[in-house]
Amino acid sequence: MATAERLVIVGGDAAGMAAASQARRLKKPEELAITAFERSHFTSYSACGIPYWVGGQVDGPDALVARTAKEHRARDIDLRMRTEVTELDLDRGRVRSRELDDGGRETWTGFDKLVLATGATPKRPPLPGIDAPGVHGVQTLDDGQALLDTLEKSAGRRAVVVGAGYIGVEMAEALIQRGYEVTVLEQADQPMSTLDPDMGALVHEAMCRMGIETVLGATVTGVLTDEGGRARAVTTEDAEYPADVVVLGLGVRPETTLAEAAGLALGESGGLLTDLAMRVRGHDTVWAGGDCVEVLDLVSGRTRHIALGTHANKHGQVIGANVAGGYATFPGVVGTAVSKVCDLEIARTGLLESQAHTAGLRFVAVTVEATSRAGYYPGTRPMTVKMLAERRTGRLLGVQIVGREGAGKRVDIAAVALTAGMTVERMTALDLGYAPPFSPVWDPILVAARKAAGAVRAAGG
Repeated sequence: MATAERLVIVGGDAAGMAAASQARRLKKPEELAITAFERSHFTSYSACGIPYWVGGQVDGPDALVARTAKEHRARDIDLRMRTEVTELDLDRGRVRSRELDDGGRETWTGFDKLVLATGATPKRPPLPGIDAPGVHGVQTLDDGQALLDTLEKSAGRRAVVVGAGYIGVEMAEALIQRGYEVTVLEQADQPMSTLDPDMGALVHEAMCRMGIETVLGATVTGVLTDEGGRARAVTTEDAEYPADVVVLGLGVRPETTLAEAAGLALGESGGLLTDLAMRVRGHDTVWAGGDCVEVLDLVSGRTRHIALGTHANKHGQVIGANVAGGYATFPGVVGTAVSKVCDLEIARTGLLESQAHTAGLRFVAVTVEATSRAGYYPGTRPMTVKMLAERRTGRLLGVQIVGREGAGKRVDIAAVALTAGMTVERMTALDLGYAPPFSPVWDPILVAARKAAGAVRAAGG
């Protein structure tokens, strides 16, 4: 009887367990033995739901878990929780792991095929006091639980959020909802660096209306601590902001410490580089997916690090098919993301102006003010749409939307158009659904496309 192939997966969240589940659907246990390692207390969970758990809109952490360790094990996946992989030995085909709750016992596990799904880690700049108790990054459910523990024990109600990206803004809202006085410190001129500054300014206005003190152009220099060593304030170059809790919203970086030590190929942002089948470049038996990899940007043609659960799950599906002997590919992304601050919806896809400049593209940019529904229909809300198109060709390059109810998910129209390589002229003829409760006769996306098409014609070559 033939011996089963050995598949080892490092990381038990979206990409890792999607790969394990897909591989198990295609291969029986006697054909493929699957071992997965996860160092936290949770598996297959929605990290995107953490701000809403902290803010009290959803229960957690169990409600954020899509499939438990017990459910994975019932499908003949050997999932080892609270076990951290500490070394990759690619030459001998094995990984070394350490049990975190059982005296630190270490073991080696052999593999024929290896999947790296190590995720990302919150950026934590090397500043004085940045590692003090009371300073929290938010990436895993364990991180969310640690933050909630701090909030429940805190006698004060002052919070400082460092960074005004997606996580920073969402966490600021969550803390406001918990009754905290919130100050957001952002080094840039406007919040949301994933938007152009003119669109970020709209987010800034909404944050101010919510009562969030937002300090722009603020360079954080450190965290001050009390006699017990806990965070008590955050300092900038010219001010000090008292804090009973500090949340880092500076974004994340790929967690590729193990991969780098093993000599695997990394890109400019530190993420693993893979081919279309999600196989790590230069290694036929190693795959990688999720927040630890860089992906192809279909608009610019460059690789980028984009940490999103949607991508991670797709990566896992592709990897699972390939390690089980099938064939699947992940072609790339257009950089679509959506979020909200209170009732303000924020969305983008494709390139920002700065990214288009970096890619060497010549483009036009237009902005339109529109409404979510017919102007006469009750409940219509305003929205702002910004669109970038390539000069000469008219190819759509990017769209940003800021508005109220009904604004954010309109970005999906642009995402499809970007993936299809459409021009803004062609977009104006899109047959979108219309009825007064859902859209004006000319949908805001089409209004922006018309204006962009006119700008392309006016710009000539």
